[in-house]
Amino acid sequence: LFDRMRRLVATTKITKRRALTHHSLVRSFIYLQLLLPVCTVAARSFTMQNSWRSEGKSNEDLINQLTGYGIIKSSSVEKAMRAVDRGEFSRDPELAYNDHPHAIGWNATISAPHMHAMCLELLKDHLKPESRVLDVGSGSGYLVACLSEMVGEKGKVYGIDYIEPLVEWSLENLNKSFSGHIKNGRIKVVLGDGWKGVPDAAPFDCIHVGAAAATVPKALTDQLKPGGRLVIPVGTHDQCLMQIDKDENGNLTEKNLMGVRYVPLVNKSDQK
Repeated sequence: LFDRMRRLVATTKITKRRALTHHSLVRSFIYLQLLLPVCTVAARSFTMQNSWRSEGKSNEDLINQLTGYGIIKSSSVEKAMRAVDRGEFSRDPELAYNDHPHAIGWNATISAPHMHAMCLELLKDHLKPESRVLDVGSGSGYLVACLSEMVGEKGKVYGIDYIEPLVEWSLENLNKSFSGHIKNGRIKVVLGDGWKGVPDAAPFDCIHVGAAAATVPKALTDQLKPGGRLVIPVGTHDQCLMQIDKDENGNLTEKNLMGVRYVPLVNKSDQK
């Protein structure tokens, strides 16, 4: 009888220990699930912060660093950004290969390379051969060149800006290495109001906007092809990068991706 009681007590202790162990595992799993989003955001923030430390001596050096930090993820984006020398689209050679925005004149800026890379990654699945693309607020013309590289010889990329000298300067930049793209119609940069898009060239497989709109311009979503994607910074004081997808029935799905800081998307009528 004594032996039976001892075995019962031992079995009870083991069962209790197993129950406690199971409880601890469940609790740890819950903690991990709660911490995972925080860790993911922290890792992304760390990556972004470190990308800003990129100070390349050449375009190749800059792209190597952005690839190393995980900002450039796909081979198609890497290939395009290697093919377009950022130095040809900057007014300051000392700043051209650093990962931050800088002024290019006329109260305009060229965006940080990591933002260009991120937007290209967001659009890459819509940048196919023969795709038709619009870059609103095309500025220096840098992203127009990258987009053209990604859509290939049969694709068409339209850039639009409301400042005439800036449009002229961007064409000068593009003619340094991409004159053939302009001559054969692969690239076209026009003077106009970015809020209104380029209706004569629509619909577009994808649209990129390089300045922050107070609200999403309806003209741009109207000019987006079913199945297409729009990437645009939206807001005034508080801005966020938005991804807007149009399904085959014309329905729009909006997704806020991250907080950003861009110069405002100006109406041509507001130019002073």
